[in-house]
Amino acid sequence: MPELPEVETVVRGLRRHKITNQTITCIRVQWARTLAGMDPVSFEERMVGAEISNISRRAKFIVMALKTGDTLLIHLRMTGSLRVSLPTEPRDPYERVAIVFADGRELRFRDTRKFGRWYLTGHPEDILGKLGPEPLSDTFTAEMFVKMLRSHRRMLKPLLLDQRFLAGLGNIYVDEALFRARLHPCRIAATIQTAAARRLYQSIREVLQVGISRMGTSLGHGSVHFYSVAGRRGRNQDALQVFRRDGEPCPGCGKPISRIVVGQRSTHFCKRCQPAPRARKR
Repeated sequence: MPELPEVETVVRGLRRHKITNQTITCIRVQWARTLAGMDPVSFEERMVGAEISNISRRAKFIVMALKTGDTLLIHLRMTGSLRVSLPTEPRDPYERVAIVFADGRELRFRDTRKFGRWYLTGHPEDILGKLGPEPLSDTFTAEMFVKMLRSHRRMLKPLLLDQRFLAGLGNIYVDEALFRARLHPCRIAATIQTAAARRLYQSIREVLQVGISRMGTSLGHGSVHFYSVAGRRGRNQDALQVFRRDGEPCPGCGKPISRIVVGQRSTHFCKRCQPAPRARKR
């Protein structure tokens, strides 16, 4: 599933294509369930004639503000991707929704597994307001993060994946951040000492910034993997240190990277560099 760096890469790509201030003239809906809580006819009625005034990101959502006052929220989920195309370009068999602009260009949403969702709403805060803080925001400080950890008795891996706790992180970047911070994924958040919590805070920000600078992570070459708006694969997979590298030598100590399941999620770490929490004495 695309995480914060991949979604940020898509947002920046859409901005470069300058689709704002273009009048929407037509909507094509090939898979009605892509539209969350709205039928295709109602969606078309509210979209046609509108213009996109701004494109931004909140957590894993692409946020398109419309001049009508509505907001279009797009969640790519596992296999969703967006491409700005000319009308002469062949239609993809996995196209689910398309927006046609007055200049003839089309914003096409491709989604092999049909998990992606579009939300058209006049109250985006009803959805976005439930999310945790943005980890790269200037207002998200180390002091805030330390307090957040101390208020939870959950294991680090599931807690960091919880979008209500911290927005935008997924399996890839949580594993990478925990490795950088030398923290075991099963450590209980409230037991993390201040120095280690600050180290984790910095590690989270670093892995996300590196991911954005390398235009996201594409784990494979198939069409279901992440591609930018320009159709390019990300480069961050070459920088990953532990994620999906089980059995390979740890870049820190040389011992094989391990894989376990934590909270029903595949988890990669180094047993030596990220020692397991000590068992409680009875």
